Amino acid sequence: MSGQETAKSKDVEDHGALAMRLRERRRELGLTLKAVADAAGLSVGFISQIERGIAVPSLSSLVSVSRVLDVNVGDFLTSQPQPDENQVRTRQANRPVFAVSESTVTYERVSSSFPGHVLRSVIMNEPPGHRSEPIAHEGEEMMFVLDGTITVEIDGERTILGTGDSVHFPSTRVHSSWNHSDKPATILWTGTMDVFCEEPATPFHKDKNQKAE
Repeated sequence: MSGQETAKSKDVEDHGALAMRLRERRRELGLTLKAVADAAGLSVGFISQIERGIAVPSLSSLVSVSRVLDVNVGDFLTSQPQPDENQVRTRQANRPVFAVSESTVTYERVSSSFPGHVLRSVIMNEPPGHRSEPIAHEGEEMMFVLDGTITVEIDGERTILGTGDSVHFPSTRVHSSWNHSDKPATILWTGTMDVFCEEPATPFHKDKNQKAE
């Protein structure tokens, strides 16, 4: 089994609870797979894979889906990545670390929270072979490679980034990344997407003519 296949196998292990929760919530709201996919900026196929427990969403994708379904993304994280009140700095030893369910990808929150802030930032620790799903959403983001090598694809154009390289782009462009190497990669991600769900979400209103699948 290749490194990519091994990472994927570990990522989808024991995700039945997440899959069931999202599937049941979608049906409860009477939304189709396509309605959720379109609103979240993901493909119908990927939403279906999440619900069947054969794919694990990245943090940004889970946030997008959770907002559409009006559920708390924190329910699917291994811990709550909230900084202490009035905290303006982080120390490596005390930095909040979390993951989506039992995913092999871990995130370290490095941004703080205060009234009016628009930037969120995490350090992503990706195992060899990990590939994120293509997604498009509001805002902008930047990825800076702290260690390792990754492939970033934006609107179908692939770019290889090594240690010290970065990319900055509008999040409305379809984007994904892949640790194509046989070594872990560490990336600093900063963007305007509310990955910590600190702001009130605008409810998604379904088309009354749609029927849940």
